[in-house]
Amino acid sequence: MICARVNPRFSHFVINKHRSLNCSIRTAMSIRQPPWKPDLRCTEEPVLRIYNSLTKSKTEFIPRNGRIVKWYNCGPTVYDASHMGHARNYVTQDILRRIMSDYFGYDVHFVMNVTDIDDKIILRARQKYLFERFRDQVASLSADLIDRVSAAWKAHVLNRVSRALPDDVKAREGDENAGWLRIEQFIEDKDRKAECLKRDEKFDMHLRAALQTLTALSIAREKLSSSECDREFALQLVDESRDILSASLDEELKHTVTDPSIFRALAAYWENRFFRDMDRLRVRRPDILTRVTEYVPEIVDFVKRIIENGYGYTHGGSVYFDTLAFDSSGKHVYAKLEPWSKGNRELLAEGEGALSGSSGKRSPADFALWKASKAGEPSWPSPWGSGRPGWHIECSVMASAIFGDNMDIHSGGIDLAFPHHDNEIAQSEAYHGCESWVNYFIHTGHLHIEGLKMSKSLKNFITIDEILRRYTPRQLRLAFLSQLWNAKVDFSESLMTGEVRTIESNFNVRSPLFYVVYCSVNQSTVQNFFATVKAIVLTNNGQSDGYHHYEDPERELMNELYQSKLSFRAALCDSFNTPEALKVLRDLVSRTNIYINSRGKLLNVGVVEQSARWVGQMLHMFGLGEGYEPDLGWGTEQNKNGGANREGVLMPYLRVLSSFRDGVRRLAIAKTEDAPKQILKLCDQLRDDDLVPLGVALDDQEDGKALVKLVPPAELIKTRDEKRQKLEAQALRKAAAAEEQRQKRLAKLEKGRTPPEELFRPPNVPEGSYSQWNEIGLPTADGSGEKLSKSQEKKLQKLWNDQKKLHEEYLAWQQQQH
Repeated sequence: MICARVNPRFSHFVINKHRSLNCSIRTAMSIRQPPWKPDLRCTEEPVLRIYNSLTKSKTEFIPRNGRIVKWYNCGPTVYDASHMGHARNYVTQDILRRIMSDYFGYDVHFVMNVTDIDDKIILRARQKYLFERFRDQVASLSADLIDRVSAAWKAHVLNRVSRALPDDVKAREGDENAGWLRIEQFIEDKDRKAECLKRDEKFDMHLRAALQTLTALSIAREKLSSSECDREFALQLVDESRDILSASLDEELKHTVTDPSIFRALAAYWENRFFRDMDRLRVRRPDILTRVTEYVPEIVDFVKRIIENGYGYTHGGSVYFDTLAFDSSGKHVYAKLEPWSKGNRELLAEGEGALSGSSGKRSPADFALWKASKAGEPSWPSPWGSGRPGWHIECSVMASAIFGDNMDIHSGGIDLAFPHHDNEIAQSEAYHGCESWVNYFIHTGHLHIEGLKMSKSLKNFITIDEILRRYTPRQLRLAFLSQLWNAKVDFSESLMTGEVRTIESNFNVRSPLFYVVYCSVNQSTVQNFFATVKAIVLTNNGQSDGYHHYEDPERELMNELYQSKLSFRAALCDSFNTPEALKVLRDLVSRTNIYINSRGKLLNVGVVEQSARWVGQMLHMFGLGEGYEPDLGWGTEQNKNGGANREGVLMPYLRVLSSFRDGVRRLAIAKTEDAPKQILKLCDQLRDDDLVPLGVALDDQEDGKALVKLVPPAELIKTRDEKRQKLEAQALRKAAAAEEQRQKRLAKLEKGRTPPEELFRPPNVPEGSYSQWNEIGLPTADGSGEKLSKSQEKKLQKLWNDQKKLHEEYLAWQQQQH
């Protein structure tokens, strides 16, 4: 065994060290941190409150599941061009959605529907189809055509115009023309016309259509009386009478429209146009898009359960919601949003649609869940017979299919509150057996144009396409941001050129002293507040000049920034008060400009950049930015590496390439005889139509290869259009020459209509020109009985021979016609 020996002196050192360490630990453990006393909160964080149509008050927003927000938005009924009313609603909803997700940080699940089958779509598609078929069959201006349009005009005056007139003024059957004179005299009085508009808001529209058609009829009758019967004049009459004629054709021939693709095609076309317009307005696409025609089986099942639960009944193949049974159940209340509108027959009728009747309803307030389809209407199978969904049921079914028996937010225009949204609530509660299907109902306010309510049905609307020719998407968004989302907006020239331009200029304002202090480049390169700040940031090399640049002015500006952020949040928490939020941003820009102008070389770049960057972020959050990445100001089309945005640059070209490829593949797979010809046609379309707006010119060469050039799009479009105009002019000249030859030929044939035997007899010659003729009709004596001279006989014989030849040609042509 080996024993270790320990030095006594070392042992003593180790023991002492351990004692010292234990003492230090005990000392450290006995020393404690002083008590923490937080300062009292100076400002409470505001709570988001939303104006809820279910309470008609601002209520605290409390999502059902943490920060997840289930949001359903009523989408468009796609049967016509998108207009300013759509812009007001969907841009405003987009702003609210961005605030919820990008500012407050909620996880928003946004669902929107498209109504692709509805009374309006059926009527429009049917009338469009019947009118175009009728127009294609029109060959010339005729008395029959004039009578047909006149009959349609008379029916319009009797059934539409007279609806709003007093009984003693109304036109009566068989007395339409005299009745129209009475109407014209009556409406000369503006007050009496105003009374008519109160009785029927469409009176002015019906009156304009009647006047337009009457004028067209007058012109057509003049043309016919002067034998101007060309198809051109016939089409002028038909086109000017389109509204009246379409309704008349539909009334007469609607049962003949049986092809369901007619309705699908119209809805698909306008749906695509709607989303194209929304993209131009920078409205985000929904997370999920639903279409009514895709949910018909679910709608049928939904209606079946409502019947089983005792809130629906059938009549004549239709199914109606029993509002009285629902209201008296003790569990539910009908019309939670607008109970005062329950008896409003006009709103109830409008909600049911133009193709729906009221027969079979137990109560006027009852509404269709399922409509039995009539002739000329699309249909789907159901336990109650062939039919189609009612308007109100669609949103209940699609929202329930995505969200179940409850959602946080349901939104739409205020005009949908009753009966559409009230009916949605009722039938959804009847299906789910719940008492609260929607927690927050938010409705955007009406849009008026120059003080008048805008309506597609009244035809007093401005399309999005038209408005974007006058204003930018940013200016339109600013117009809606400058108004409360749930207030009426009066869209006017003064709003756009006044308030909106003022707001825009607040963010584009120049800082004059900056030029002297910082800018050594041309002054025109510094365009606005944000450009000024960018230039300040770029001129700062980040090197210290030995001075901290943080004095009272800097502290004041930072305090302004802090206060602005608090005020901005308070404004948005106050039911999305965007006008006040914009004012906060404008005031901060003004204050920052004052600071820039006053500090000169003492300016603190970091403080200025913070203010400008936050303002830019908030503008971008509202959807006012230009690009994908937040930047100082409005944002740019640059990516974070400073290069052009790859997707933004490439996608237009890739879409064209993909579309061309699809077309070639389709033709190659079809293997039709004319496939090569059609492929060449696609190549021409690629060259002349698709690539021109992108600034790409393809010059075909003799070796079969195209020379590719990049040219400004405007220049290419101008060149292409001039070429097309030249070709069209050549075609017109060619057609005119051919027509001239045709007319000469017809004139020659018309001259040959007379047999040569009748050529020298009245009425082809004046009475008494000749008194005797031979067996073939040649004159032998003049009117006084004197024998004709040899030279006269020779001349007449030549004319006779020429006429014989012409007549033979005429007879041959006539034989060909048969």
